[in-house]
Amino acid sequence: MKFDVAIVGSGLAGLSVALHLAQTRKVAIISKRELLDGASNWAQGGIAAVLDSGDSHDQHITDTLVAGAGLCEEAATRYIVENGRAAIEWLIEQGVPFTRDASAELGFHLTREGGHSQRRIIHAADATGHAVQVTLEQKVRAHPNIALFEHHCAIDLITSDKLAGKGALHGGIPHLVGQPRCYGLYVQDERNGQVLTFEAEHTVLATGGAGKVYLYTTNPDTATGDGIAMAWRAGCRVSNMEFIQFHPTCLYHPYAKSFLITEAIRGEGGLLKLPPEAGPAAGTRFMPAHDERGELAPRDVVARAIDFEMKKRGLDYVHLDISHQDPDFLKEHFPTIHARCMELGIDITKQPIPVVPAVHFTCGGIVTDLAGRTDIPGLYAVGETACTGLHGANRLASNSLLECVVIGRACAHQIAAAPPVANPALPPWDESRVTNADEEVVIAHNWDELRRFMWNYVGIVRTTKRLERAQHRIKLLKEEIDEYYRNFRITHDLLELRNLVEVASLIVNSALSRHESRGLHYSRDFPDTLPKALPSVLTPPRR
Repeated sequence: MKFDVAIVGSGLAGLSVALHLAQTRKVAIISKRELLDGASNWAQGGIAAVLDSGDSHDQHITDTLVAGAGLCEEAATRYIVENGRAAIEWLIEQGVPFTRDASAELGFHLTREGGHSQRRIIHAADATGHAVQVTLEQKVRAHPNIALFEHHCAIDLITSDKLAGKGALHGGIPHLVGQPRCYGLYVQDERNGQVLTFEAEHTVLATGGAGKVYLYTTNPDTATGDGIAMAWRAGCRVSNMEFIQFHPTCLYHPYAKSFLITEAIRGEGGLLKLPPEAGPAAGTRFMPAHDERGELAPRDVVARAIDFEMKKRGLDYVHLDISHQDPDFLKEHFPTIHARCMELGIDITKQPIPVVPAVHFTCGGIVTDLAGRTDIPGLYAVGETACTGLHGANRLASNSLLECVVIGRACAHQIAAAPPVANPALPPWDESRVTNADEEVVIAHNWDELRRFMWNYVGIVRTTKRLERAQHRIKLLKEEIDEYYRNFRITHDLLELRNLVEVASLIVNSALSRHESRGLHYSRDFPDTLPKALPSVLTPPRR
């Protein structure tokens, strides 16, 4: 399979790169499931950008830097913010049906979310990600230069040096002479188990985050850190992996798996209160006691406040109440949430919503520049799988989709301007020395164990002892999984588990290296914040 550009992942970042390149390049989009099964499709709130004369780039930058707890790269933040309006205008040109407001300057309704000083979130009701993804999906499906490979799971990157000599695992590849470079990747067709060799002058990782490394997450099942793990194994640095954002408000209900309650609910006046199980304190607002910004404090502050109240009072959840708002307003602006809650017997126009924190976003990732370039020539990373420096120690709400479009466009321009490269002939995948798995229950057991101890030991509040326990368990799990990988034919579940345990190790090692509390990383052993903010950068060992 030979292409000019191979893009792994079909979220907003990947589709943006593809559409900007497809006029002049032959592009492959490789998706683990259907194109709409990634996290972008789940995004409710919207996209942050300066779209009103009452707002300014400096205010958006300041809000981002404050939320990022001093760890944002200011140059990256300024670049992405200043290119925000162009990104939104491109999406409008593609036909994205953002919610309109005739009284607004641009003609679209803008909402506000936690950490923002202005209304600057453009949205499509409460299903922005879905509206954007459906629009772009139609574009890529219709484009003659874009080939779609759904239900294809990436295995590993093919590079000239870092994977040389690793052939003992599955036949592998010989040493490829020349400048260290990425030449493509191996991909499994999940429908028949066949492993394909994708050769590409440029490979783009747009695989999203790693929420499924935790027991409770708002992320879809596809969020298994595949791009981060593959890049790390290939020799790329990763940064700030300890900063895992817990969304404060995930719907608490036995039949509502991973259903997010958008931050815009709080932006439109939703209040966090104690539930009936809190006894005499039931119905009491608790956020003002934790932060003067109340419900509009950044996500890390709100998540820790909820976690504190739940543990202090032995609660399973808290209430998010917006029933004091006009019912017609709620139905118009939050139709998805209103409908889903009604299905579960919760009328948000009359009742509070039970919520709990859940893992939502991976702020760190593969180290890249502002064109998505990684440490390896020919390899790029965009979106949640990358670390540009925008999010720092805590992502500001709705900045992530903005980053996808801005950096996706910059990445495409970088690739389009690159001189042609002659790749060497790549060998096929070799399974001659492995057999079919004998006990796949091992994978299910290890997957469950990993997610549970990550939730218990590497959660919202951390201690060194808990992190060390997690590190020990990860070491044992990695040994088991590596042995399994060496001896048996690959499966979808095995590939995801292998990537998850790699990412879990990166999260824990990054957390152990940070001897302070900053942003999303809160340690009881190091409760103070150091005067100088430094990123945590991990470098792969020479293999």
